[in-house]
Amino acid sequence: MKRRSISDGAGAGRSSDTHPENLKNRPTPRERRIFVLDTNVLMHDPTSIFRFEEHDIYLPMIVLEELDANKKGLSEASRNVRQVSRFLDELMRDAKKEQIDAGLPLPSGYSGNHGKKASSGRLYFQTRQLSSALPEYLPGHGSDNAILAQVLALQALHTDARVTLVSKDINLRIKAAVVGVHAEDYYSDKTIEDADVLYTGHAPLPADFWEQHGRDMRSWKEADRTWYTLTGPAIHEWQPNEFVYQEADRGIEAIVRKIDGDTATVELTRDFRNERHSVWGITARNREQNFALNLLMDPGIDFVSILGPAGTGKTLLTLAAGLMQTLESNRFVEIIMTRVTIPLGEDIGFLPGTEEEKMEPWMGALMDNLEVLTQSQEGGNWGRAATNDLLRNRIKIRSLNFMRGRTFLNRFIILDEAQNLTPKQMKALVTRAGPGTKLVCLGNIAQIDTPYLTETTSGLTFVVNRFRGWQHSGHITLVRGERSRLADHASEIL
Repeated sequence: MKRRSISDGAGAGRSSDTHPENLKNRPTPRERRIFVLDTNVLMHDPTSIFRFEEHDIYLPMIVLEELDANKKGLSEASRNVRQVSRFLDELMRDAKKEQIDAGLPLPSGYSGNHGKKASSGRLYFQTRQLSSALPEYLPGHGSDNAILAQVLALQALHTDARVTLVSKDINLRIKAAVVGVHAEDYYSDKTIEDADVLYTGHAPLPADFWEQHGRDMRSWKEADRTWYTLTGPAIHEWQPNEFVYQEADRGIEAIVRKIDGDTATVELTRDFRNERHSVWGITARNREQNFALNLLMDPGIDFVSILGPAGTGKTLLTLAAGLMQTLESNRFVEIIMTRVTIPLGEDIGFLPGTEEEKMEPWMGALMDNLEVLTQSQEGGNWGRAATNDLLRNRIKIRSLNFMRGRTFLNRFIILDEAQNLTPKQMKALVTRAGPGTKLVCLGNIAQIDTPYLTETTSGLTFVVNRFRGWQHSGHITLVRGERSRLADHASEIL
């Protein structure tokens, strides 16, 4: 049987502990399910109470107590708790005891489900202690055991419904399975079902492409760029700013600029593998890097996301493109680089100094790539030192903690290690961009260090999927490492 996700209709609640007949009188368009929410679900997504479509949800009293204990603080989890409390207060406003017992109707007009069915169920609270004996082999009296006791009591009270505990705590889900409680993870925050189907930004052309699409083809030139208009069935699968190419060595490589029905306008890409088109002394070493430089150097694209494992050249290509457009063409005033400060091992503790000095230990990738970009400069050591001083004046290191409320004009913003951001944090950062600003998000979704984030719930996955198809955004996934034969071999065997 296929496992059912929250987004497919998670959340059939109970009418009330004191009024079980209310639930029995409710219509059941499909299998009736009672979903009990754990505290960490609400702390992770404060809108989760609205994401259960036509089903009801149930909140034990211990969950409300844990929410109250975590409401203070400046962390995102504390802010989410306060938002949940505001939602519950608004739902309970002017509600009488009888109405609370009968279940509070969830608003059907909530628009945060991104195309899914609006919520139309009811919200139920625990109004009295249910009699439920935990198994003797389950020691202790912690909050997890209290939630399991409530779920077991609901199972005994409503044998005709499927009671499900929703929690992001893996160990609690394991304990639930041991005592006979059906438990699920919270799925509604997933941008996609599987990271393997994430948009890559490029697609090969079929072998018979020109036979099917070359009949009504039209081509022309504008300055040094070549354009084509193509018509055919394969165009329905294309996206604006997606790259298409032939597998052959000298095959066509183009970027889709416009789609109108079954007609597409494509433009041949610039070949940055050629020394004549080098970017700050850097040339592309493979097809995907060439595609990335086309996106980074395109003035019509405001948002670029680049995914790829370590050693594929994400930071080097982005920094080279930023320097070229900041110092050569003066398109941007300066480069702003930032990242999430999550250590690989133990935290090194307090860092003295200014904001930029505190961020420098986290910017090893920036320093490493600056060495590569300046080592070919003429003038010996003095010339390289002068170049480094110039670059430091035009490259600013900023912390994400101070981004809220700011607006960046005519900046080239580089967000490194973006896979460690939540969707909410990513939205807060992307909305900082003002006119003339270009934002580049770099990351590897296989290296997530943030608790409760996965490949399918990362903010980087979120923006890749949400920006797909927008005419002023582009995405590319790099797959080939270009560091050294040692690094390539280590990636394969370790």
